[in-house]
Amino acid sequence: MKYIDIMNGPQNASAIIQGCMRMPSLSAKEAAEIIRTAYECGINFFDHATCYGMGEAEERFAQAFPLTGIKREKIFLQSKCGICPERSEFDWTKENIIASVDGILERLKCEYLDTLLLHRPDLLFDPEEVAEAFDELEEAGKVCRFGVSNLMPMQIELLKKYVKQPLVINQVQLSLEQSQLIDQSLYMNNKSTDMSLNRDGSALDYCRLNDITIQAWSPLQVGMFGGTFIDNPDYPELNKVLAQLADREHVSKTAIALAWILRHPAKMQAIIGTMNPAHIKDACDATNVELSHHDWYALYLASGKFLP
Repeated sequence: MKYIDIMNGPQNASAIIQGCMRMPSLSAKEAAEIIRTAYECGINFFDHATCYGMGEAEERFAQAFPLTGIKREKIFLQSKCGICPERSEFDWTKENIIASVDGILERLKCEYLDTLLLHRPDLLFDPEEVAEAFDELEEAGKVCRFGVSNLMPMQIELLKKYVKQPLVINQVQLSLEQSQLIDQSLYMNNKSTDMSLNRDGSALDYCRLNDITIQAWSPLQVGMFGGTFIDNPDYPELNKVLAQLADREHVSKTAIALAWILRHPAKMQAIIGTMNPAHIKDACDATNVELSHHDWYALYLASGKFLP
């Protein structure tokens, strides 16, 4: 496993994060096996959100964690708040942020979160309210560090004007198939393709300039809900190149696809969501792969992209 030091954030954090969104489908015993397998593979970072199973993912984790024998201080626990599907709203009010964290800690059966992320932008957010909530949570020892998810640079700038704590993470979608975070700049001023459209406000460059670590969600997915591109017949050339590199490196195609993200000099983390122990082991092999500059571009072009 490779580890990174998040600027102003957790130190020695695993490059692979275990996402827990699918954990409600497991028994406590099965969930414990997932947590233990991830930890034994070197993963020390676990990601939650209040909307994952409407809190059930956090509850299952809490039921399972004591069965693993792992000490709380040996891992980083992260959760996100702001998405309220029961009300069909995004809510960053002070009241909701504080109530959400209290609920998270109760469900996880722990005293603090290592990181709390605001989960997608509330279109009505008041940055001064957010700042008050963060101050209260930090002073109470309930949250150590803060970040965001799916935010554009100017939204982060607005938060930073009022929030005194560093915003250390921005969790966004990135995969070989969904690569616009990385490649939009290639097509600037090019009217011949809609790939020239700036959809994220240059979020990657902004985060690098401001010491904000990118966490890549759905790193193997087609779109948001299109399933994986691994062994997907709609992506024959990509799977061909993935297989060639996987054979060369003696790892799985999954490991190569994740290594493509980790190869980027921004020192990102990649979030996996599998609840299969064997797949976790496959994914963690990504950190043992060193893709060359040529390998990286070969995969990029095989995913259906082109160079202008």
